[in-house]
Amino acid sequence: MEIKVLEQTKNRLIIEVIGEGHTLCNALRKELWEDKDVEISGYNMKHPLISEPEMIIETKDGNPKKALLKAVDGLKKKNKELLVEIKNLK
Repeated sequence: MEIKVLEQTKNRLIIEVIGEGHTLCNALRKELWEDKDVEISGYNMKHPLISEPEMIIETKDGNPKKALLKAVDGLKKKNKELLVEIKNLK
């Protein structure tokens, strides 16, 4: 996976997530919506087979990069919890 910054301002970040699709971007979008400082979180794929997703994050007052890092940490935690639950299945 590679991240390419398309636009970055104080409250707005648009990135291209190269090598990923709906699965990761949708999870990130949902996790970002749980952050009270995030005003807009979404992504767009111009073509589902040949284009890379572009993710947009806008915050009220905070730094959108910090919000994205917080969302990634939240997903890591949820994945660890899921792994524990799966290992405990009988």
